Amino acid sequence: MPEGKMLFSPGGLSECLREWEDLEKDYQQIQDTHRLYKQKLEDVTKLQDSCSNAIARQRKKLKELTVSLEECKSNSSTAKLSPEEEDAIAEIEDSIKDRAHTFFEMEAFLPKRNGVLDALFNFLLVWYYCTLTIRESILISNGSRIKGWWVFHHYVSTFLSGVMLTWPEGALYQMFRNQFLSYCLYQSFIQFLQYYYQSGCLYRLRALGERHNMDLTVEGFQSWMWRGLTFLLPFLFFYHFWQLYNSITLFRMFQLPECKEWQVFMCGCSYLVLFMGNVFTTLAVVYQKYMNNQDKSKNV
Repeated sequence: MPEGKMLFSPGGLSECLREWEDLEKDYQQIQDTHRLYKQKLEDVTKLQDSCSNAIARQRKKLKELTVSLEECKSNSSTAKLSPEEEDAIAEIEDSIKDRAHTFFEMEAFLPKRNGVLDALFNFLLVWYYCTLTIRESILISNGSRIKGWWVFHHYVSTFLSGVMLTWPEGALYQMFRNQFLSYCLYQSFIQFLQYYYQSGCLYRLRALGERHNMDLTVEGFQSWMWRGLTFLLPFLFFYHFWQLYNSITLFRMFQLPECKEWQVFMCGCSYLVLFMGNVFTTLAVVYQKYMNNQDKSKNV
């Protein structure tokens, strides 16, 4: 067998053994380093949780303290506060505002809570309003007389849901989250009431032979419809003014020094547009139906 074809040589084997010994030492060192890394990571995770919980407790206590200070100031008419006490309250209130900004900076270095569920919810809202706009475009093409505002309303709602979808998880989002979810829950309730009212009117008109079975909306109006409409209107206006409340809340958040997200201002503008369009359109529809009802009463 030629020399170049030898499986191994004594010198080559000793080199391999030395290489293996070096790899063994490195392997042991890697294990020790990884073990230390896991320990440090657990310590860091505990510190992060401890810091996040401490900030949450501090915020809760500061909120309670702010309420107590407001009560003290409101009761100052009966029990007059001394100048020293007033200065102390003002100093505490200024410190509370500074501390809120400090907490915001601290949380920038802490891990954010997982918002996969919120993103999924906002994505479903985008999908829902997109399908509505497509459906309404088909109905309009087939001759349906849907008011232009309601079509534009769904475009604005699609844009609003898309902006909410891009709003990053953070302190400001958490400030608005509960209000937003409560609003969405009430919105679902309003949509159910509107469906119940429309379907009831259509069912009665079809039973009277005044509407075709394929009709989807009520375009006319009769006096017996006032009973259901007057029941629905307070819920509708409360829903519309909740949109105004959302807008005001977001505009106030946008004025905070820690506000860096452009989504806050855009959502505030979207809610303001929805409020104005809904209120003016609802008032116009009610006025039109009222005048039609008055005309029919005079003719009778």
